[in-house]
Amino acid sequence: MFGAFERMVAFRYLRARKGERFVSVIATFSLVGIALGVATLIIVMSVMNGFRQELLGRILGLNGHLGIYAADGGGLRDFDSILAKVRGLPGIQSAAPIVEGQVLVTSEGGGATGGFARGIRPEDLKARPILAGNIVSGSLDQFGGDDSIIIGTRLAQKLRQGVGGKLTLVSPQGRTTVIGMVPRLKTYNIVALFDTGMNEYDSGYIFMPLASAQTYFQLRDAASQIEVFVNNPDQVRPVTQEIIRTLSPLPFRVLDWQASNSSFFAAVQVERNVMFLILTLIIVVAAFNIISSLIMLVKDKGRDIAILRTMGASSAAIMRIFLLCGASIGVLGTLIGFGLGLVFCLNIERIRQVLQSLTGTQLFSPEVYFLTRLPAIVDPNEVTQVVLMGLGLSLLATLYPSWRAAKTDPVEALRNE
Repeated sequence: MFGAFERMVAFRYLRARKGERFVSVIATFSLVGIALGVATLIIVMSVMNGFRQELLGRILGLNGHLGIYAADGGGLRDFDSILAKVRGLPGIQSAAPIVEGQVLVTSEGGGATGGFARGIRPEDLKARPILAGNIVSGSLDQFGGDDSIIIGTRLAQKLRQGVGGKLTLVSPQGRTTVIGMVPRLKTYNIVALFDTGMNEYDSGYIFMPLASAQTYFQLRDAASQIEVFVNNPDQVRPVTQEIIRTLSPLPFRVLDWQASNSSFFAAVQVERNVMFLILTLIIVVAAFNIISSLIMLVKDKGRDIAILRTMGASSAAIMRIFLLCGASIGVLGTLIGFGLGLVFCLNIERIRQVLQSLTGTQLFSPEVYFLTRLPAIVDPNEVTQVVLMGLGLSLLATLYPSWRAAKTDPVEALRNE
C-alpha cells in the first residue's frame, strides 16, 4: 500500500529539524496521549472486571446462588424432606440448611462489635472451598459440638482473640421473664480462623454448628433457609422456576442472587460503562492533536508538496505520505499503550504496595472496596476493542489533513512562496 518513496518522505517529515520542532512536539504529545489513553482504558477495564469477578465469586461462594425461605418469614420446618427433593433436581450442585441471625459479639478483653452468626452442618461447611480452602489458623476437624465457632481474621484482630480464645454472643431476641426481656448470652470457643479476602465477611461473620445455632436462636427442628448452589450461576432463573414447580404447593418463597444483588451489580456495570466513555475522551483528545499537528505539517510543507507534484508525484501519493505520518503516531502510541497496560495489570498489586509504602497512605481500603487485594482480570476481547478503537481514531484523524495535502495546487503553493 505504501511505497518505499512514500515511506522515506513520511518518516523524514516526522523527524524534527531546525525550525520545525513545534510540529514535532505536538506529534510527540499526540503519541503520548494515545499511549496513556489506551493504557488507562486497559487498566481500568481490567480492574473493573476483576472487581466484579472477585465480588461475585466471594458473594456467591459464601452465600449461595439462591435461598428457599418459609413463606411466613419464620423457620423452615421439615427442611430435610425439602433438601431431598431439591438435591435431586438437574442443575443443582449442592444444598444446605442454614440458621442465621444478628448478634453482638464480646470478648474477654472487653471488646464488642456487631456480627452475623450462621449455623451450618460441619460437612456442608467443609464442602465450601471459599471457607475450607482459606483456613489460616486452627482446624475444621474441631468444628462441632455445642460451643465451637470459626470467625474471620479481621474480627479476631478487632477483638484481640485467636484460636483457643472465647467469644460471647448476645442475641437481641431474648427470653421473657418476670423482670422483663433478658437477652440470651452464650460463650463459644474459637476453633479456627478464615480469611476469604472480603472485608465484610472476614470482619463480621461467625459460623457455628447447625444444632448449636438452632438451640441458640430457638429454632428447634427448623432452619432459617436452605442455601442452594447451582452449576451455572448465570442460569439460575430456570433452576429457580424448577424448584418452585417441584415444591409447590408448600408455603415457601425462593430468592436468587440476581434478585437480591441486582442493584449492586447494576451499579458496578453502570460505573464501568461511564468510566469507559470518560477515558475514551483521552484518546479522542490525542486524535485531535494528530489532526492539528498534521494540518500544521501540511502548511509547513506546502512548497515541498508543490515540488513533489511537479516532479510527478500523484495526489494519491501525497495523501498516502501524510496518512503514513499520522498513522505512524497512532500505531506507535497504541502499541506502547497496549504494552504499558498489560504490564501494569500483571503487576498491579505489587505497584499498589510500593505506592502505599512510598506515600504512607492506604490506596485501596478494604472497608470501602470490600476486598483486601486489588484485582485485575484482562479480557482479551475488551483489550482488542480498545486497541482497535485507538487505531481507528488515529487513522480517522489523518484523513482530513491528508486529503487537504492531496488537494494542494502546486502552482498556487509555489506562487505564495
